[in-house]
Amino acid sequence: MNKRLKCFARDIKQQVKALYLAGRDPRTSIAAKCLVVIVVAYALSPIDLIPDFIPVLGYVDDLILLPFGIYLAVKLIPEPLWHEFQTQVEKSSINLPKSWPAALAIGLFWCVSLAAIYALWRTFKG
Repeated sequence: MNKRLKCFARDIKQQVKALYLAGRDPRTSIAAKCLVVIVVAYALSPIDLIPDFIPVLGYVDDLILLPFGIYLAVKLIPEPLWHEFQTQVEKSSINLPKSWPAALAIGLFWCVSLAAIYALWRTFKG
């Protein structure tokens, strides 16, 4: 089981690197690039949408949302082009940057959500 999880994590990391290359390549369509930017920014963000310390739900984004986003993005990239990106990742070591704008967007999302919850609580409290 532990070996399978390590392989799964390695595969996700390789796919994110290939998507990073796809997002920077002019041959990738605009629709694919838009989704690629969202998926890669989320994957590289130092802040998760659902923090990992929340039991069970904290890992849902890592186990479901990220692979689903990768799947959708890959479907928008032509197969020969996708294989080219994967080959590039296998042949070279690509270092991915952290996405601080994505972290800021996720932090802003949580601040707005908490403010909305507080406003609703005050409304119903009376």
